[in-house]
Amino acid sequence: MADLNSLLEPGMLVRHPDQPDWGTGQVQSNIGGRITVNFREEGKVVIDGARVSLLPVYDG
Repeated sequence: MADLNSLLEPGMLVRHPDQPDWGTGQVQSNIGGRITVNFREEGKVVIDGARVSLLPVYDG
């Protein structure tokens, strides 16, 4: 299985698969598998990319 988290870059939009009520989040940073995302409904969250596979959101 490909590690899609490694492809996430600042500015990209994502969703958390286990927290749909957080809404869409914008990646702030992705350093060493620790991904900081600013979610619309939850605020800034640091996610362990080894444990959670974020879902990219493509506008359009």
